[in-house]
Parts: sequence; structure tokens; C-alpha cells
Amino acid sequence: MTRVEADSCPGVLRLHEAADGPLARIRLPGGRLRADQLQVLAEAARDLGDGAIEVTSRGNVQLRRIRDAAALAERLAGADLLPSPTHERVRNILASPLSGLVGGLTDVRELVPQLDAALRAAPALAELPGRVLFTLDDGRGDISGLGGDFGGHAVGEDYALLLGGRDSGIRVPSAQLVAVLIAAAHEFQSVRGEQWRLHEIPDGSGRIAAALSLEPTADPLEFTAPQDIPIGWFDQQDGLVSLGAGVPLGSLPARTAEFLAAVDRPIVLTPWRSLVLSDMDEWTAEQVVRVLAPMGLIFDAASPWLLVSACAGRPGCAKSHTDVRADAAAAVTEGRVLPATTDQAALDDTAPVAPDSVAVAGRQHWSGCERRCGRPKGAVADIVAGSDGYRVTPLRNE
Repeated sequence: MTRVEADSCPGVLRLHEAADGPLARIRLPGGRLRADQLQVLAEAARDLGDGAIEVTSRGNVQLRRIRDAAALAERLAGADLLPSPTHERVRNILASPLSGLVGGLTDVRELVPQLDAALRAAPALAELPGRVLFTLDDGRGDISGLGGDFGGHAVGEDYALLLGGRDSGIRVPSAQLVAVLIAAAHEFQSVRGEQWRLHEIPDGSGRIAAALSLEPTADPLEFTAPQDIPIGWFDQQDGLVSLGAGVPLGSLPARTAEFLAAVDRPIVLTPWRSLVLSDMDEWTAEQVVRVLAPMGLIFDAASPWLLVSACAGRPGCAKSHTDVRADAAAAVTEGRVLPATTDQAALDDTAPVAPDSVAVAGRQHWSGCERRCGRPKGAVADIVAGSDGYRVTPLRNE
């Protein structure tokens, strides 16, 4: 693959001119937010944007229709959400959201700030493409199947080194993992040419391993994209409680975000457009569910909202044929998003379907055009808008 267009991935200091106005993307390494930072984001969404915080598939956030870019940057910098003007677009780090709280082979939470700091300390890595992704999986397998470029997957006391989304067979001691990931990113810079992702380079993983003088010592592990996301009540290892909550179609209203911030507990945004609120006693957790469930957060793992994702659609994207989020929301509320266990006749993806006739079982992604932006990893039914309606393709892996 040869790229003919420049990397235009947005950030805070370089906004994307969407059809509905300027869009800012704020990187949150590991998806981690303090309560005061979420409050700043909520106020910025309300005062400077369209009133909502969008959660992305990398645990980052977006603010749409930004009216004052300089004021936004100033607010974010004051809340430690813009620690580096040079590296702000490349701080893409996913980590197991429940790590150190529930399950997992190890706790990767300390690795997140270490990797972020090492990334920001390397001037040459400011030129990485904005789509490059680092992953840190605590061994449970929730992150390693999401197609990162450089990652570590806990295997006992060591980490499997992931390159181009696959286990290289190389094993790295935990104390060396961050240094190896940074070294791999440097080598990627030297060989990538115009490519944005490691898997786009012929034998890119092998070339990087050879440049770092690293040899496989184990059979590679196989990873798949997870189907179960952390939703509901989780008893932490320390006796406290975490809550996992879905954000319908990834759009968190500023008012709801302010209520979350008022709980004053650590927050992790996940790559499944959900969040984890941790370190609560049982009484506090019960009150959170009582207040925030009626405001739209999803605490029921069986909710059909958790089966549906969508691109921005109209009015945010000029390429979209329709307002796909409105159509997807209508499908949920009208009972046309069916359980994954529902028997469904084979669908003909060449025949257009009217928006109010789309009824699909299981995980599904609604797209305003053939680009299918934001499509999650794994088996997903594609519901793609055209000029004459939607075309539905049954579950398939990509």
C-alpha cells in the first residue's frame, strides 16, 4: 500500500474541519482521566463545542463544533490534558481498563505513564503518524486483539512483544518493555516511508525485530478482538467496587459527564466507547447507578445499545448519505437491534433497505458511506448507507 495523502489525523492544536465545524481530538493515554479533568472536558464541550464528549475506539475523546481553538487549548493545558504540543497527536496508548482492579496476570497501570513519558521525551517520535497505536495488555486478552502497532502482552513475569498487531514470539522482561516499545517505534520511523501503520510495511515486524537484535523464543500467541466489554458491577481485589458503563453511540452529554466528575473517583475510557468508574464503596456505587442510569449510561450488559456502534454521519461528515446515529438510535429504541442468539434469515447486501426496516441481530456498525469509519474489530454486521437506503452485510471479521 502506498499513501498518496498526508496524515491528517486531528489533535488539539490541529483541528479537523468536519462538515459541522472544527473537531478536536484529545489523547488520553490508557483512557485515564481524573475527575477534575473530566469536569474540564465537560465545561469545554458545553462552552466551546456542541455540548457532548465523544468517546473514540482508542479511549480518546473528541469535541465537535469548536468555536474557539485557542481557548480550548488553554483549558486543556491547564488540566494536564495537553502536556506536549509537539507529541500530542501520537500519545495513542491502550491499556486493559480493569488492570490492577479485577483479574489480569499483572497490573499495567504504572506502565502507561512510563510509556507516555518516554514517548514525549523522544523528539523524533513527534513525527509518528497520528494513527500509530501502542497497547498494554495485562494478560487477559482484552487489548492485544485490537490491532496495535507496538504492544506488550503479559505472560507470567515477562511480556510478549506485539508488532503489527501480532505476537512476534519475542519475550521481554517487564523492566525493559517500555524501552523496547520506544526503540521499535524509532525503527518504524526509519523504515516506514509514507506508511502510517506497521502492518502496511512488507515484513515490517521482522525488519524491526532484526534491527533491535531480538529473536523469538516462544510460539506466538493468537489474539482476537474481545466480544465482552466490562459493563456492570465489579468487586475489586481491594474490597472496593468498580462500575462499567456503556455510552450510547459513544456520545456523552456534558451534563452527564459533570455528574460523573462529581463522584470524584478515577475514570477510564475504554476502546469500546464505554467507561469504568473505580474505587467506590458499595453505597456510592449504588447511588451512581441510581442517578446515572436514568441519564443514559448503560449498566446492563444485556442492553441492545452495547451491540451498536456508528460513524459520525450527518451533519458531522460531508461524505455521509444520512444521519446514521439517529437511524441507529431509532433501531435500538424500536426493538430492531436483536440479540445475537436470534435466528435470522440470510440477508442480501445488494438490495437497499429503508432506515425504518433495518433489523439486524448481534453486533453491528452503522456507516454513512462505504468508508465505514469507526468500525470495531472482530465480527460485526455492516449496515452501510447509500443514496437509496442501507445495505446490510451479515457478521464478518475484519
